[in-house]
Amino acid sequence: MATKTSITRFGISIPSDLIESFDNYIREKQYKNRSEAIRDLIREKLVSREWEEEFGDRVVVGTITYVYDHHKRELVDSILDIQHAFPDMVIVSQHVHLNHHNCLEVAIVKGMPGELRSLADKLKALKGVKHCTLTMTTTGETLS
Repeated sequence: MATKTSITRFGISIPSDLIESFDNYIREKQYKNRSEAIRDLIREKLVSREWEEEFGDRVVVGTITYVYDHHKRELVDSILDIQHAFPDMVIVSQHVHLNHHNCLEVAIVKGMPGELRSLADKLKALKGVKHCTLTMTTTGETLS
């Protein structure tokens, strides 16, 4: 006999331009409603956290990709300071000018999942960083 899952309803405040973009995403991905899409996004984050906890003692590799406004005062110096604080993890970074204000940077990283998450979180928290994501994968050592 299946157990019935209870549903909790809650309200959130979202800027109108962000919800408009989210609604476009919902249509593109063919979700029936916002609730289904939000549930999937939450699950994705929880699975990611679970993956880190399960493999937290293994070295992984990945990329930290972020877009930022290079005109923000002292932002570039802060990014470089963070990268220099993690010399064993940041293997290389590539910087690209997207337009007059925005740059894309990709850092190839290697280390323990929690440490890489901490590095990405430090970059993400900087004022002027518009988007930042960490993608982790295996080093391939345990794969045949």
